[in-house]
Amino acid sequence: MTQRRVVGRVVRAAVLACFCVVVIAACGGTHRSGTTSTIPRKLLQEARPIGIGPRFHPAATGPVLGKCKPRLGARFGAHVEVFAANRVVLLPAGIGTAPPRTWSGGRLSSARCYGDLVTLDPTGLVYVRQGRRLSLSALFRAWGQSLSSTHMASFAASAGRRVTVFVDGRRWRGRPESVPLSRHAEIVAEVGPLVPPHASYSFPPGS
Repeated sequence: MTQRRVVGRVVRAAVLACFCVVVIAACGGTHRSGTTSTIPRKLLQEARPIGIGPRFHPAATGPVLGKCKPRLGARFGAHVEVFAANRVVLLPAGIGTAPPRTWSGGRLSSARCYGDLVTLDPTGLVYVRQGRRLSLSALFRAWGQSLSSTHMASFAASAGRRVTVFVDGRRWRGRPESVPLSRHAEIVAEVGPLVPPHASYSFPPGS
């Protein structure tokens, strides 16, 4: 399968995942016969479209961190959302893994080996090897993207502004790269206009 076709499938899967999140959240509203439930205003304020173009879809080009093992092994999950220029920047599947890789519906189904942190799909869910203490800088390094107080991936903060990070809905006061990838953390990194951050994420069982 060509790289272009794989990327296309990953993007379509991400769009579908975002659509499902909105639908699931809307299902919590009040239903009336013959009408559609209203999506909560707070959810609409937090929603942003996925950016168009390669800057918003950077591929995984960084190194595998830690020992690359043939099995995924025991992991815990942290969720990372990235926004730039008021748009979603997709965290790709395959970060922290070594080729050859195989894909199924935009999700990584196998790789030659897996490092200390990996992504299996483009939903922002990061799987960290049990016993490892890693930070947001490790994720961006494995992704092959830059992260500092003034730069995030290919985006730079405007004069007098900084890259902003929220953890579980609260503003992180330290350097962006120092945010720990702790179990079930909801991390939102932004550069550009403020995007109201999610305070939590529904992690799948076992993560």
